Amino acid sequence: MKKFENKTVVITGGSGGIGTTTAKQMLDEGAKVLIVDIDKDALQKTADEIKSENLHVFAADVSDEEQVKAYADKAKELFGHVDIFFNNAGIEGKVQPLDEYPMDLFHKVIDINVKGAYYGMRYIWPLMKEKGGSIIITSSVAGMAGTANVLPYVTSKHAIVGMMRSAALEGAPHKIRVNTINPSPVDNRMMRSLEEGFAPGQGDAAKENFEQSIPLQRYATNEEVANLTMFLASDDSQFITGTINPIDGGMTA
Repeated sequence: MKKFENKTVVITGGSGGIGTTTAKQMLDEGAKVLIVDIDKDALQKTADEIKSENLHVFAADVSDEEQVKAYADKAKELFGHVDIFFNNAGIEGKVQPLDEYPMDLFHKVIDINVKGAYYGMRYIWPLMKEKGGSIIITSSVAGMAGTANVLPYVTSKHAIVGMMRSAALEGAPHKIRVNTINPSPVDNRMMRSLEEGFAPGQGDAAKENFEQSIPLQRYATNEEVANLTMFLASDDSQFITGTINPIDGGMTA
């Protein structure tokens, strides 16, 4: 029997590198999956690539409470109960000193990364309370330490850790487990954006500098982050809740 046979899964940020890779792994292990993303075209492209009758898509802006409620309602319609919620959607913002950071972008980072994560739990929670489940929220090594010139992003990823800890305590009586994953730089689109932000026109040099700060001397891959998410979603981790889980090649050691 496959590890996630007939398990029901909701993934936000579902058309991004980590979200798509996790969806594929979940489907391969027998799950029924709803992926959510703001980008309709990217969602359709993902669906066309994966080609599974057990994959469903829903376009929503996670910073809009009504749209979050709508994707939760869709999950209820499709599945009734949600076993696994990968609360993964997030944006990096830009690289800029705190006193020059555009206020509209500051609010956007907080709205998507913090409010979006909360709204997701708020409306998926009732679909887990009866039978229990696993919630995995994507934080970052930036949720464990400071980094200059990306204050809104760092703030949001610290906030997610506090959110997770409180939710884990509230979820325990309902057998809802809540944990964060905290990746170091991952070799995907977000890091290309940050590399360019830290060293305009010298992205390769920025990547090399980041890699030198990681004891294993390389970025994580989408597959490695998905593997950790799969573990925390599975019954193999059924006594793990309220934890921060770095996947960082030793970066925070």
